[in-house]
Amino acid sequence: MSDFAVIVLAAGQGTRMKSRRAKVLHELCGQPMLAHVLRAARRLDPARLLVVVGRDADAVRTRFAGEAEFVLQAEQRGTGHAVQVAEPSLGDGFSGDVLVLYGDTPLLRPETLEHMRAVKRERRADLVVLTAETRNIPGIIVRDAEGRVARIVESQDATPEELAIEERNTGVYLFDAGLLRDGLAALRPNNAQGELYLTDVIGWAVAKGLRVEGTSIEDVDECMGINTRAQLADAAACLRRRIARGLMDEGVSFVDPDSVYIDVDVRIGRDSLIEPGVVITGDSVLGENVHVKAGCVIEESRLDDDVTIGPSAHLRPHSHLMRGVKVGNYVEVKNSTLGPGSKAAHLGYIGDADVGADVNFSCGAIVVNYDGYEKHRSTIGDHAFIGCNANLVSPVRVADHGFVAAGSTITKDVPEDALAVARDRQRNIEGWVARREGRAPARTSAEAAGSVAERPTKNKAKATKSSSRKTKSPARAKKKAATSRKQSPAPAKKSGAKKKSAAKKRATGRKAVAKKSKKKSSARR
Repeated sequence: MSDFAVIVLAAGQGTRMKSRRAKVLHELCGQPMLAHVLRAARRLDPARLLVVVGRDADAVRTRFAGEAEFVLQAEQRGTGHAVQVAEPSLGDGFSGDVLVLYGDTPLLRPETLEHMRAVKRERRADLVVLTAETRNIPGIIVRDAEGRVARIVESQDATPEELAIEERNTGVYLFDAGLLRDGLAALRPNNAQGELYLTDVIGWAVAKGLRVEGTSIEDVDECMGINTRAQLADAAACLRRRIARGLMDEGVSFVDPDSVYIDVDVRIGRDSLIEPGVVITGDSVLGENVHVKAGCVIEESRLDDDVTIGPSAHLRPHSHLMRGVKVGNYVEVKNSTLGPGSKAAHLGYIGDADVGADVNFSCGAIVVNYDGYEKHRSTIGDHAFIGCNANLVSPVRVADHGFVAAGSTITKDVPEDALAVARDRQRNIEGWVARREGRAPARTSAEAAGSVAERPTKNKAKATKSSSRKTKSPARAKKKAATSRKQSPAPAKKSGAKKKSAAKKRATGRKAVAKKSKKKSSARR
């Protein structure tokens, strides 16, 4: 059987990551680093794809179930030992090529790996080593007079002349299956760590007179290995630049490509514009002529052609904005569909809703989808209008052309062409603030209205004043008399003694008058 196989070494402890997770499960640009390696390997269409696992083997198997075959390296004793564990799974009859990759080297392009295969075929090589022009890798490539790989020297063991060589070993190899099998059998733990190194197979092949070729990688970043979180961040930055440049080649514009964060599975149509600070994750799909303004976050969502979103809008997973939708600043959409031409301009939340075409959500409108125990779904029909600060308490249905008045809390379905109003009447308690603050209240609205209503012109004021002096209406006279009576104090009741004294005085007075009258009468006679 002559074919092609890939072995991925992913059993390392990753102690420098200082993590409870396996190193190869740490993500960059939306996928674990091992996923990037497997994706590149699958592009070569191998007959067998083996992954050597060690620490957290169950977690790695679970995450990549169905994507590869797994081999357990129970005891980690070096790269040579890891391949020794995997090689028997290829079977005794396997006689093709075997490519060895690493789970913590996620930036290798399929094109680079395919080039290695082409070099092996064209030069009739038994083994091809992938090299890089950099001093950041310790393994130095020393070539013979014919330009073939003669040996690999570690930096600490190199001569000054060898240290000046910039071509280094990336650790990626393409073996003839027979060479690999025999070379692994010849490995010995001739080092202080007592481990088996795959690098020693190259030395063994050269010693056997086999043809070992080296091919240098064009982009040194491709061979970047990840052992720390800082290196993970560096690799993610490289991958983001690669993603942005690939999208620009497809007709997408970026205001500042270095300031956006786009996952590897995101697809964006031509003539779209992405502003700074945008984050697009998961398997999101954006159509053509989509404008994503600054500060937006789009998670696993779909945007059709001619959609505008932002600034600072948030699409949570499973949101679908259909053609011509506009979502403005500080609007959050979650697990909802917005029909063609619908708008939510600012400060709103649309959760678990099916929204029709040409619907308008005004400022502060909310679809209340969670009752504290379960999520519920609402439906808003075509051409509906949701007023400012309105709450649609799910599950509820607003029919086509239904209007919801501002400030309403809707708990019942709104029929077609109906206006739903659900709010209390306004009540003004005048002077309340002034009394609370201990100051004189302003004129009441009734007083102010009366003052304005009674304010006459100059001529009319004089005539009215003169007339009021001369004539008083019966009603006013009656009212004044009643007021005077109320203000006048009632006479106090006299006691019995005072009553007798008053009666005596009246009697004495009457006698004096009678006596005087009698004298006058006598005098006239």
